[in-house]
Parts: sequence; structure tokens; C-alpha cells
Amino acid sequence: MPEIIEQPARPYVGVRRHITMTTFGEVADRISELIGWLAERGLAPAAGPFLRYHSIDMAADRLEVEAGVPVAEPVEGEGEILAGELPAGRYATVTHHGHPDQLAGVIGDLLKWTAEQGLEWDMTEADGVERWGCRLEIYNTDPRVEPDPNNWDTDLQFRLA
Repeated sequence: MPEIIEQPARPYVGVRRHITMTTFGEVADRISELIGWLAERGLAPAAGPFLRYHSIDMAADRLEVEAGVPVAEPVEGEGEILAGELPAGRYATVTHHGHPDQLAGVIGDLLKWTAEQGLEWDMTEADGVERWGCRLEIYNTDPRVEPDPNNWDTDLQFRLA
């Protein structure tokens, strides 16, 4: 069941890309690189890695997505690796246990639940393009520990207006 949580600002490092649904790997596959980059600097992730959706244009199959890894304290980026901060605020959240391919249905349920609650997203829409203040998929399961994606836990956290 979805719930509303309050989140503080959270520093992270990430890589941002303009992609399509068929080129999703260009950003998602960078998570291990980000974790390795942190390890080279003696830093560990502060929480599970995530995908952050900045803009979504499904009709044109264009997305702006960032792969990110939270860190305990802000760090400087380098090259393509950017330093950022997830904004503080109220988030609608739900945890999905199962294959990431099933997230579309869970997202639909979260969007419906939020509308039923009379809540509004930190999102603007113009010409069919959604621009999100903070829309996250947080991957809580390490695939090296649990290789079966049917046993993975993913948190959706969408910031509210």
C-alpha cells in the first residue's frame, strides 16, 4: 500500500542521459560504474542506487533519465559523473517485490492512488512532456547477492507538490 513519507535532501553522484525505451541500458548500465568510481575513492553507497526520471515523453519515446548512487556526504563529480542532491520534501512511495519488468503496473497503481487522495505531483506537463521534480526507482536488492530479479525489492518515490 502506498504511503506518504518526508525525505531530507540526499546527496548523490550520477550520470544523466537522453534515451529511448530501447536504449535504456545506456543509463541503467552505468550504475555499476558509479559504484566502482565511489569505491576507487574509498566511498560506499549510502543507500540503494536509483534511476531518476527528469522528463518523460512517451509519445515521442524520449526520456531524460539519470542513474545515481546516494552518498553520505556531498562529493565532487568528475567528467560525466555529476554530483547532485535529491530534493527534500514529501514523497508518495510504494515498495515492489518482484521483477522490474512489472514496475509499469505498480507505477500506474501509485499514480491512481495519489489522484484518489487528491494529491498533486511535483511535475509539470507541456506538449505531452512530463517534467518531474523528483521521480525515483530505488533498487534495494544487490543482484550479486540475489541474482533472481523476481526476488528484487524496488522502491518508487515520487515527490509531491
